[in-house]
Amino acid sequence: MNADSSQLADWLTLARQGDDSARNRLFEACRSFVALTARVQLHRRLQTKVDPSDLVQQSMMEAHHGFDKFRGGTPEEWLAWLKQIVQHNVLDADKHYRGTERRDLRRERPISDPALSHADWSPADPGPSPSQVLSKAERELQVAVAIESLPDDYRQVVLLRNLERMSFDDVAARMNRSRGACQMLWMRAVEQLRTQLNQDISSS
Repeated sequence: MNADSSQLADWLTLARQGDDSARNRLFEACRSFVALTARVQLHRRLQTKVDPSDLVQQSMMEAHHGFDKFRGGTPEEWLAWLKQIVQHNVLDADKHYRGTERRDLRRERPISDPALSHADWSPADPGPSPSQVLSKAERELQVAVAIESLPDDYRQVVLLRNLERMSFDDVAARMNRSRGACQMLWMRAVEQLRTQLNQDISSS
């Protein structure tokens, strides 16, 4: 579900006033963002032990139950609050499976900036860039929705290459493919993602 910043702000305001419909729309619009955050935050070892969908469900449930504790006022603050809930649950899982050995979550890159040095996500024409057209919250939601909508192989190669910053040799080992096959897969995934993002920008 795509939503712009004004919609998020309206739903957030109405949800705080007790509008259940607006609250449901707010959470549904952010589900892809929470799902992508969970995939990014999970430690590689944890990925074999913790199902990202379970982490998403747990985090969304906690956000629902703790909605009254949210003290922010903007869509950006709302997404940051949701991300904190996911990070807290990842740390809990990390403690459970790995004891005191933790991942430094401060090294994570923001979802809105999927390793721009590796791919040009801006429109091909010299028009306004996504950062000029969209707010930070709106951009993060659109990137999350676009990545989550990719076919499984495309999504995996983008997550490994662009968000986990892995070399193509490491990506190939993880995906059990040749380096060349992974490079070709990544190029196709980036092209599909770029097309989807540009369509979202054009329609916004």
